[in-house]
Amino acid sequence: MLTAILLTLLGLVLLALAMPVLAGRRIAPRLAHGGSALASAVFVLMAVAALAGGGAPVAELPFGTPFGPLLVALDGLSAWFLLLLGLAGLCASVFALAHEDAAPARALLAYPLFLAGMALTLLAADGVTLLLGFEAMSLASWALVASDHAKAENRRAARLYLVFAALAAVCLVPALGLLAGPGGDLAFAAIREAPPDGWRAALILALVVAGAGAKAGLVPLHAWLPLAHPAAPSHVSALMSAAMTKVALYVAARMLLDLGGPAQPVWWGVPLVALGAASAVLGALRANLEEEGKTLLAFSTIENVGLVAVGLGLAACFRAADLGALAALAAGAALLHALNHGVFKTLLFLGMGEVAHGAGSRLLDRLGGLIHAMPWTAACMLVGVGAAASLPPLSGFASEWLLLQALIAAWRVGDLTVQMLVLVAAAMVALAAALAAAAMVRLFGLVFLGRPRSPRGAGAHEGKGAARLSLLLPAGLTVLLGLLPGPMLALGGGAQALLTGQAMEGRAGLAFVAVGDGAAAYWPLGAALLLALALFGVWLLVKRGTEEPARGPAWDCGFAAPPQHLPFGDPLTQPTAAGMGQPLRRMLAQPVLAVTERVEMPEPGTVAPARIAMSFGDPAFALLLAPLATARDAVVARTERLRDLSIRQCLMLPFAALVALLLLVAWLEGGA
Repeated sequence: MLTAILLTLLGLVLLALAMPVLAGRRIAPRLAHGGSALASAVFVLMAVAALAGGGAPVAELPFGTPFGPLLVALDGLSAWFLLLLGLAGLCASVFALAHEDAAPARALLAYPLFLAGMALTLLAADGVTLLLGFEAMSLASWALVASDHAKAENRRAARLYLVFAALAAVCLVPALGLLAGPGGDLAFAAIREAPPDGWRAALILALVVAGAGAKAGLVPLHAWLPLAHPAAPSHVSALMSAAMTKVALYVAARMLLDLGGPAQPVWWGVPLVALGAASAVLGALRANLEEEGKTLLAFSTIENVGLVAVGLGLAACFRAADLGALAALAAGAALLHALNHGVFKTLLFLGMGEVAHGAGSRLLDRLGGLIHAMPWTAACMLVGVGAAASLPPLSGFASEWLLLQALIAAWRVGDLTVQMLVLVAAAMVALAAALAAAAMVRLFGLVFLGRPRSPRGAGAHEGKGAARLSLLLPAGLTVLLGLLPGPMLALGGGAQALLTGQAMEGRAGLAFVAVGDGAAAYWPLGAALLLALALFGVWLLVKRGTEEPARGPAWDCGFAAPPQHLPFGDPLTQPTAAGMGQPLRRMLAQPVLAVTERVEMPEPGTVAPARIAMSFGDPAFALLLAPLATARDAVVARTERLRDLSIRQCLMLPFAALVALLLLVAWLEGGA
């Protein structure tokens, strides 16, 4: 099992190395994306086999580093996320086969390495291997974000993304060093035998939350995500949103819940709960305000990443309070939502990519009415937005319902501070779920309903072959995962036990998911049956009508009769993206995003309409990035003074640094 995965990783690396040789040839993109699809399929098969059969023991790679051998393994937790990576990679690669015939060689080289880096991170059984995979993933994804560097906004997105990737590395390297402790053994098995405590544990928690949070897109370290996703090709955006952010959350779960040990205090999960709840609300709110499709989906990713972080944080709090069943419930909710979100967000990003190819734009105000020209895409996207809106019986509902049940049960934790925090987090998660539903209604309505808002949108065309398959596959999986959450939770029992010491045994069956003593239970197949009966009843009522429905021109909001060449009304009288988001913008976004609105009046004597112009800003730029930029400029200005030092003074600088390092080593060895 492990051998097959390692051979697949080697194949991905060789595939990447072959791309410069095959540059310019028509076979290059087909080979890169076809090989990546095959590798992703292997990941899926091996992950399912590991989840069903118990995984694979630790193995040593034939080469190592001065820090020791490179170790790999496949346990329940890594197999769960490998399954997610394989599903997202398979769908994204099939989509790329249909649309990326002219991809540049730099993108073709980086794409297999991106998959290989994520897989190596998941397989790592020691700190060095984990860092190698994590940095390979970061550099390859940066190259993919910067692949279309002719556009200034793409260059800016790539620079900002590289800054946050470097921040993640700067935080994770010392965190792993502190986990290894005075002995310096970076193998996960050795770290588990001596988990951190005291100040060392607190510092590890801060570093991991900052490092993994920066890569996952947790607030306030999310500023790169809504810029990088639109800059990357659609299949890369799907992988980044569905898989890469989850790999970062996997690193957090591995280092804090697995390697951190079970003896941590109850506040161990508080940072994840707080930042996760803030991310969920801010991401869902911004998704209701954005006017570009992929940017909207990027903020939706921030929301869902926040929900997963809340579940992981709750699992840590429950485990510390010796509430094993609730810890397994929270961990199961987090793992299930990570998988569900990975599948339906892959569908949504690929669907938006198909819209961009078929209708020529991702701007919501230039689309509309695509349900007629692109019915297959519209049907698949409807499944995706339904799951993102947490509508039963689709996949998003089951995991969010479990998460809310875990939040409601948090009163059993004895610490009053944690109880109050979780109470606020529960309200924020509920608000985020409602805002997410509104954002998805807005997305689907503006893109697929109404009338075309541009000539290019009116002439949209449907994709065929591989493009259609790349949407049908995640759409079918979204429905299947929504109908069978119980078997999936049972399949992930090993991952739950690894994180919390207990699995949801007996609470997840083929047709139900139960919480606690079974007083609360969800029956997805029953919900699906009731929904089907309700729809059938509505259809019967409509069919019983005897009168033929009258047809007429669409209401133009009180405007004059439409001209002859627009028999169904002027598309400009339809609601715009900004107009649909106006109520939420005025009610909720004003205090958070510093929203400003102004009326732009036309010149006297003209017949141009008056317009309402609005703008808002992300608090991360004002509260985090702007001060950091000011500090950077100050450091650079002071560093310039070093050029005026004499030779003697320049030689004293490295000598003083060496003495300081020797004193630090002596202090650490004395403390050990």
